[in-house]
Amino acid sequence: MKKYSEIKKEIRINTVKKTNEGYAYFTHFLHNKKEEKISKYYSLRAKKFIENNFKQSFSKYEKLKLRFDIPFPEPKNPKFTFIDLFAGIGGFRIAMQNLGGKCIFSSEINRFSKKTYEHNFGEVPFGDITKINEKNIPEHDILCAGFPCQAFSIAGKRKGFKDETRGTLFYDIARIIKEKNPKAFFLENVKGLRNHDKGRTLKTILKVLREDLKYYVPEPQIINAKNFGVPQNRERIFIIGFSKDLNIAEFKYPKPLKKKTKFYDIKEKNKVSVKYYLSTVYLQTLIKHKERHSRKGNGFGFKIIRDNQCANAIVVGGMGKERNIVIDSSLTNFTPITKIKGEVNRKGLRRMTPREWARLQGFPDKYEIPVSDAQAYKQFGNSVAIPAIQITAEKVVNKIRQKIIFSKK
Repeated sequence: MKKYSEIKKEIRINTVKKTNEGYAYFTHFLHNKKEEKISKYYSLRAKKFIENNFKQSFSKYEKLKLRFDIPFPEPKNPKFTFIDLFAGIGGFRIAMQNLGGKCIFSSEINRFSKKTYEHNFGEVPFGDITKINEKNIPEHDILCAGFPCQAFSIAGKRKGFKDETRGTLFYDIARIIKEKNPKAFFLENVKGLRNHDKGRTLKTILKVLREDLKYYVPEPQIINAKNFGVPQNRERIFIIGFSKDLNIAEFKYPKPLKKKTKFYDIKEKNKVSVKYYLSTVYLQTLIKHKERHSRKGNGFGFKIIRDNQCANAIVVGGMGKERNIVIDSSLTNFTPITKIKGEVNRKGLRRMTPREWARLQGFPDKYEIPVSDAQAYKQFGNSVAIPAIQITAEKVVNKIRQKIIFSKK
């Protein structure tokens, strides 16, 4: 029995410095080598990669008994398969694995996100989805994608989704759905998609999914993470669809849970490093910035989140971290360990830690963070909120299962 960590050292997996897709083919093969109908998509190029780059016999990996010593191994007896597009750091994957799903393909373009993904799941995602042939993706039950919001530029006559959406990342989702016809898809996007380009973007997406691809797509729903187990006011639009082959004509999104959470529930219980505390100079800059905008009549500026409150949505860039300043009076040594202007403030005001951001998105504490704080904030800020995804996905999986069971009777 060999450990994945040993193989990782052997072939020197490094997604930051090395972008060779061979690592993706090889790790996907390792996860799926027992399933010939899936592994056939990866084995040939994985073999070529190993034999050409490491001068090893590929047969030893084909016969190898392997244990994935990683934080999130796949279920032993999976109930369904899914693919993870625009995978980020695996929020969708955790939710789907918790429901008994097995990921058989993943794709993510950011090299630092790929590092975090591989570290936790033992799989290097494929890169740029626009360069991946849809025929090279295995058949799967559910397609998952938290895709970027983009406008559609259309000139002349519309001749189906290829002409309407080409040049956007949604086009890549559509071409994969068309080729593989999964039983269902689960798409996630920012709330603003509903009004983006005066509503034309969402209208085009739904037209493609319903009319061109022939999927049953109930009206998309705005889901707030704070209603599903995490203290974060994060609204996202969910778009669910079912293949016409299932003859599904009704789907209800989950209702908000009665249990409410607060920041204290995810707050660091141990003493936090002084590096997260604001300097006096920076704190004054934030105060002046807020006062300036207040005089203009808007609500921009930093915000303090009390222990009994719900956090604002964590976002990348701008005032992302400053919209969620917290009070933590546990610090006793105020000697700075980073270069700052002024001194560390004595009011206990600090930024949330990357681990707190992880918890706000529903990542369990066993999820490991192998990147810098700067990268971690970006990654968790861009992630999906796992509990909201999971409770919605559970209804999707149950709907499929019920339909298949009933059709066999």
